[in-house]
Amino acid sequence: MKKNIMLATFAGLFFSGNIWAQDLSGTWQQIDDKTGSPKALIEIRQEANNTYAGKIIKVTPRPGYTPQKLCHNCPAPYTNQAILGMDVLTGLKHVPDTNNYEKGRVIDPLAGKIYDAKVKISSNGKRLTLRGYVGISALGRSQTWLRVE
Repeated sequence: MKKNIMLATFAGLFFSGNIWAQDLSGTWQQIDDKTGSPKALIEIRQEANNTYAGKIIKVTPRPGYTPQKLCHNCPAPYTNQAILGMDVLTGLKHVPDTNNYEKGRVIDPLAGKIYDAKVKISSNGKRLTLRGYVGISALGRSQTWLRVE
């Protein structure tokens, strides 16, 4: 009887999809979608309102690149804000029973542009794909971030 109850509980979790939902919280290595080089470490956290935000905790050194210290041509409230420590990802909401997050915003501190954002986490939770776009998702570009353990 105990075995049947445990099996039924596991089956309920399995088929509801909740067991497979990956948490977005943690530290992620941002990979440049143009060069394939690591750019920055982003720490993603869950906010009190159940949305997710991510801040730059380290800019990754790269040969031939001098990192900017301040957000360049950024609109308020990012105007002249230090890039290190900046929340570059805000407002992401989890889509129930999936590994997807949507309705967020992402800022490119090197260009000063803000985009709509959505995220999909791989089934093993070690890779996320961030899609930044204007209006519709087809008008944007994607970056891959790798979980840092």
